[in-house]
Amino acid sequence: MDVSERIAALEEVPSESTLLFRVRDDEGEEREAILVTGDGADGPSGGCDDGLHDGCETERTAELADGLQLSCWLNYCQHLTHIKIDKGSGAPMRDGELVCANHGAYFDSDSGECTYGPCEGAYLNDLEITVDDGDVYLTDDDYSFVGEGPIDDDDDLTSTSNVKI
Repeated sequence: MDVSERIAALEEVPSESTLLFRVRDDEGEEREAILVTGDGADGPSGGCDDGLHDGCETERTAELADGLQLSCWLNYCQHLTHIKIDKGSGAPMRDGELVCANHGAYFDSDSGECTYGPCEGAYLNDLEITVDDGDVYLTDDDYSFVGEGPIDDDDDLTSTSNVKI
């Protein structure tokens, strides 16, 4: 694995929230992405020969030995794409689903499908990852890993309003 694409150790990914990191797309734009652990119920099956943490790869998920699945999504809601799901301290979750705190949309953590809210039926945008020897790597050809944490900007994220004055 390319060490420059290492996102984090698997043990650093929260089980009840998200891990926020930055990526750069092919056009040079920096974006935020999140890792989230799900129960694997709605994700793709297969992808791992032995069910261990080593070398498990599917398109947007990594299947873990304990039946859980690790997924990676761009960090924005499908209803209003300037709204971040993880605002820097981990995304809220309820019953294994990501919750957009701004308007209450729920997203399945394995499939990325919006199961409730104004964007119901839409899907989060996925990024490809691999878990190898206990570390999570970004393996998406369209993105490169930049670093952990949010994009450093001066935007005030305390407001939940969509109106800019």
